[in-house]
Amino acid sequence: MAGTLYLVPTPIGNLGDVSRRTVEILETVDFIAAEDTRITLKLLNHLGIKKPLVSYYRHNTDTAGNQILERLLSGESCALCTDAGTPAISDPGEDLVALCAANDVSVEALPGPCALVVALSVSGLPTARFVFEGFLPLNKKNRRTRLEALAAEERTILLYEAPHKLCATLADLSAALGGDRRITLCRELTKLHEEILRTTISQAAERYKTQSPRGEFVLVVEGAPAVEKAAATLTDGLMRVAQLQSEGLSRKDAVKQAAKELDLSRNDLYTAALEQ
Repeated sequence: MAGTLYLVPTPIGNLGDVSRRTVEILETVDFIAAEDTRITLKLLNHLGIKKPLVSYYRHNTDTAGNQILERLLSGESCALCTDAGTPAISDPGEDLVALCAANDVSVEALPGPCALVVALSVSGLPTARFVFEGFLPLNKKNRRTRLEALAAEERTILLYEAPHKLCATLADLSAALGGDRRITLCRELTKLHEEILRTTISQAAERYKTQSPRGEFVLVVEGAPAVEKAAATLTDGLMRVAQLQSEGLSRKDAVKQAAKELDLSRNDLYTAALEQ
């Protein structure tokens, strides 16, 4: 019987955020797969846990992933740990989870620290609907294309960024989204020097021209203003009815569906369809 892969979140800064269940899993698994074994070893030493460690990071996902899979299929259990936060979220663990899923190996995720959720919750920006972009593409053309696609995004946008790339990213965001767009910059979350800055993109760009960024950042960006769509007309409804009928629906069913999609009166639309 195959073993289980456990996705074990680790503190994003404050070691006090380690849960009791995290400790239990780390103590009971056969081995631990770590993005950086040195960082995970420090956590294990802090907890007084000794377990075999294997390296699993972005540049060895193929070879290491298959080796981990073989051990899981043989019945061993494994805890997957990223450097900080929840594995498989903007993280190479995504590939290992997919590999396990494709081979019917059980995967269990523990709830715990996640920088994007912490940042969103303290941002002061809308939290009901959001989109997580992780790190923007490094290639300038791909980055520009991605930001152009985000310009009309109405949901709150979350990004990860390294300190040495922050100024360039703020300039790119200003050019693509507009400098007046609100942004919350979350730095060193849960750590001693945690900082939450609520401002605009242009003001943030100006600030970091003279202040060297330090620490890892989560950027929470205000979504674009909602664009009100013009109300659909009976003409729009008749065109949709004709399209649905061409796809095989009866006139009655086509009218019912079109009226629902376009928020039109079903009776008025049906009458108009009869008169055609």
